[in-house]
Amino acid sequence: MADGHRSPAAVGHPEPSIWPALLGAVVVGVLTAVQARINGQLALRLDHPMTAAVISFGSGLLLVAAICALAPSGRRGFAALVRGIRDRSIPWWMLVGGAAGAVTVATQSLTVGIVGVSLFTVGLVAGQTVGGLALDRLGYGPGGVVPVTVPRLVGAALTLIAVTVMLTFGEGIADVPLWLLLLPVVVGVGLAWQQATNGRLRQRIGTPLTATFVNFLVGTVVLVIGAVVAVAAGGPPRALPGEPWLYLGGAVGVAYIMMTAALVGRTGVLLFGLGAVSGQLVASLVLDALWPAPASPGLAVESVTVAIALCSVLVAGFWRARR
Repeated sequence: MADGHRSPAAVGHPEPSIWPALLGAVVVGVLTAVQARINGQLALRLDHPMTAAVISFGSGLLLVAAICALAPSGRRGFAALVRGIRDRSIPWWMLVGGAAGAVTVATQSLTVGIVGVSLFTVGLVAGQTVGGLALDRLGYGPGGVVPVTVPRLVGAALTLIAVTVMLTFGEGIADVPLWLLLLPVVVGVGLAWQQATNGRLRQRIGTPLTATFVNFLVGTVVLVIGAVVAVAAGGPPRALPGEPWLYLGGAVGVAYIMMTAALVGRTGVLLFGLGAVSGQLVASLVLDALWPAPASPGLAVESVTVAIALCSVLVAGFWRARR
């Protein structure tokens, strides 16, 4: 920066005052894993993943819309969005990042209830790492071209090794279709694209709140269309379950999105990402230990793969933080 001050994320050892914000980043990761479990369980109870995804994303949309209407920054951001669309300074492709979010929630609903949170999370992290590496190299993100370094390549390779270990040695996944096991990796690549696209939209609008609303709106539309097609092809879902906690997926998603917006400016993008992914991986392992999925790879294999994935985060992230 011009005044010579360095952000906390640019140094090797965060300042003591940053630790509460880093703990908040870990909580964001934990909430991400909890949301995956909620959506997966709701899909099992309904026997209809697309309907579960609509309930999660749609409830999140209602909450974000209410927050945008009440918050001055939300109203300003919406006005900037309308102006940008009208004068075409915001192209259409910046508005469709929510489609990737919709696919992510739909995949949560489809896979987590069957194979567990750990396999989904490790696959998602692998896809995000590899996809982020490619998008950074192409300069697609708001930060422009980011060079490919050896630690980042090693980190990406470790995430792929973690996925390979889980698929090769998993105890309960022999009868699960391969496409279902690899789907989280593909979704992770799409999620990396979504994050980069959202970053560019936030730059144009000036507030993450309105960008979040656009994502939930687009994602809900995509999921509603998918649910209509699914019902027409395979029939309606089962009756709605009575447990209130099964409908908290959208609220949990809004909570960690709002926490991200509040905390990332304090920690920096890099350290926030490290904390969030670490919290997500550890929480996914704990959830699967307390609440095993029917086709879980097994706690021992999950522990090894989560450890490898955490190493990939440390290699790719903390080396860069020290620089």
